[in-house]
Amino acid sequence: MALRDRFGELTVADSLALRAGENPQRTFVAFGDRRLSYAQVDAESDALAAALHELGVEAGDRVALTLPSWPEFVVAVFAAAKLGAIIVPLNPKFTTPELQYMLRHSETAVVVTAENWDGVDYLARYEGFLSALPDLQYVVSVGEEDLWYDDRIHQFEDLVSSGEGRPYPRHPGTADELFAILYTSGTMGKPKGVSLTHRNLLATAAATADVVGVDGDDVVAGVGSLFNAFGLGMGVLGTLAAGASLVLQEREDPEEALRLLERERVTVYHGVPTSFVLAMREPSRGERDLSALRTGVVAGAPVMEEVAARIRAELVPGICVGYGLTETGTLVSVTRPADPASKQRTTVGRPLDGTEVAILDVDGTVLPEESVGEIAVRGPGVMRGYYRQPGETAQVLTPEGFFTTGDLGMLDEEGFLHILGRRKEMIIRGGFNVYPREVEDRLHAHPAVLDVAVVGLPDEILGEVACACIVPVEGAIVTGGEIKDFCREVLADYKVPDLVRFLDSFPMTGSGKVRRVELARIISAGESSRRP
Repeated sequence: MALRDRFGELTVADSLALRAGENPQRTFVAFGDRRLSYAQVDAESDALAAALHELGVEAGDRVALTLPSWPEFVVAVFAAAKLGAIIVPLNPKFTTPELQYMLRHSETAVVVTAENWDGVDYLARYEGFLSALPDLQYVVSVGEEDLWYDDRIHQFEDLVSSGEGRPYPRHPGTADELFAILYTSGTMGKPKGVSLTHRNLLATAAATADVVGVDGDDVVAGVGSLFNAFGLGMGVLGTLAAGASLVLQEREDPEEALRLLERERVTVYHGVPTSFVLAMREPSRGERDLSALRTGVVAGAPVMEEVAARIRAELVPGICVGYGLTETGTLVSVTRPADPASKQRTTVGRPLDGTEVAILDVDGTVLPEESVGEIAVRGPGVMRGYYRQPGETAQVLTPEGFFTTGDLGMLDEEGFLHILGRRKEMIIRGGFNVYPREVEDRLHAHPAVLDVAVVGLPDEILGEVACACIVPVEGAIVTGGEIKDFCREVLADYKVPDLVRFLDSFPMTGSGKVRRVELARIISAGESSRRP
């Protein structure tokens, strides 16, 4: 039976119970020298659930998780699921105002956080939140500090110990109940809370594991942060559905990633393009035995053709290229290992089983094959809506159940999806459409270009002009004229950037996406200062 059929109707808690019953001693989570089996995660999450219930947490309450990729994150996910609580995973690198906004907006009752991590005193930060946020009742800290001074703050380990063997009312739940609120990166404005059900996350994660071919003998790594849909869905829940083992890495460190890949004999390596590129550039790669690597998914950001080819040749021979969004419970489409080589190079594959993709015109009309339009998605992964934002929800969910992504794409005659960029990022230059993704794909092939983002700037004559913002490879010497000439070799004249600007770095979101609106403002301000 396909994993999607087996897990698509289950809750997150029931899925863990199933795997813990079938293979209790199989390692579920590995972190450093720590190993937690499926039975141990089941038992520890039972204990934490009992302790949280004693504090008053019940079905429907929001439990925020502001942790690095530690085993405690995984245990807390399943503890909340057993109570019927709703998890709110948050990036621990968010600033105090960002965290305060999301905690207030989500009406979080309990926060599970690190005591101190990466030079930040999270405990002190959340102590301040207790008085500032009326819904926030308790803080659970992963650390060693004695917290006797405040009965609203508890040690994670103390709660697990106190809850061992104690009964609690396990929430029966259904697959269509709300399970998680995940905040978007906010590249175009204030973050929105994406409401995802058990089915949204589990069905998509299981379908992805089916396509990639993950099973109980596999060791999975590279999912990065667990607070986003990629790490939570494909990482934690995809590994669970397959009955595999998940290797956690605390920080983004290519040298450490390679060490873990070798030591743990990792077979499935998921990640964003940047993670793969950094790993391939790491000087120690040639010294590592990575022969166990078999497959994985690269997604989460545009994957350039040259990058995918290098990953297959140098790191993961069976890598699959995927496309997805938080609002679709992660992946929408993905290449299959058996797909023609040309499709693996130039597309993001075909939709997952059970997922439907349509290409829409500006008026919402479904377009025929080979037409460029907005990508719309319907299926088990599509979110319930934006939490407490019915107006924004109505703008993106159609009466027919499609989520309109804002991305431009095309379905070819064989059903493969081609990504062309963001609809809002499209530049209309003198009446001609310029798709930033197309220009960026070309520029990523230039040996002096480390990263590139093409943005539109207002122009009195043309309406908009294209500016190629480039982070050059360290030590590289290249001019704007050379960049334009490189584009002219394969692009029509109107697609060649009007401006080329070199930067040390781009403004980025917490999930590693370029803040294009902010970048365009920075460039516009610079252009204004150049004028006499």
